[in-house]
Amino acid sequence: MLERSGMKDKIKKTIADHKRLVDVFEKTGIDAAVQIAQAIIDCFKNGGTVYLCGNGGSAADCQHVAAELVGRFRMDRKAMPAVALSTDTSLLTSVGNDYGFEEIFRRQVEGLVNSGDILWAFSTSGKSPNIISAARLAKEKGATIISFTGRGNSELEKISDLCFCIDTPAASSAQEIHQLAYHIICELVEEQAAGK
Repeated sequence: MLERSGMKDKIKKTIADHKRLVDVFEKTGIDAAVQIAQAIIDCFKNGGTVYLCGNGGSAADCQHVAAELVGRFRMDRKAMPAVALSTDTSLLTSVGNDYGFEEIFRRQVEGLVNSGDILWAFSTSGKSPNIISAARLAKEKGATIISFTGRGNSELEKISDLCFCIDTPAASSAQEIHQLAYHIICELVEEQAAGK
C-alpha cells in the first residue's frame, strides 16, 4: 500500500507523463488536427454526416464528440450531423448476438454511411477487429476515414485517410490527449459553422 509520499510521487509522475504527451501533440499532431478539422468542415458543407465508433472509453469519447457537434461546444449555432454508433443498446446487442461482436459497427456502416460521409474511428490499440471491419467497409463506400489511435503504424492508421496518433503504451494516456485534440477540433469546426 502506498504511503502519502508515494501517492504524491505517483501523481507527479502521471502529471509529468501527461505534459510530455501534450508536448508530443504540439510537436507532431497539430497538422493532423488541422487536417481533421478541415475534413469535417468540408463534410458538413457538402451535406455529409460524421459517424463515430469506438470501444470502452473510446465509445465514451465518440458520444462526447457527437454531443459537442450536435449540441454545442462553446457557442450557439446550428446543430451539425454527428452520430455515435455505440449508443443504441438494442442494435448493439442484437447484432452482437446474431452476427458477433466484430459486426456491431460494420453493420451500422452498411446501413447508414454514404459516400462523402466521415467515419471517425477511435482505437487506442489501432487493431480492434470491429473498428477495422467498419473502417474498411466505410472506405469501400467512399467515406473518409479519420482515426484516433494510441499506437504508431497500426492497422487502423494504415487504412485511414487522416490519423491522429499519440504513441504510448497506456491507453488512458492516449485518451487524455485524444480528448484535448477533439475538443480543439470541435472548436475549430464550430467556429467555422458559426462564421467566426
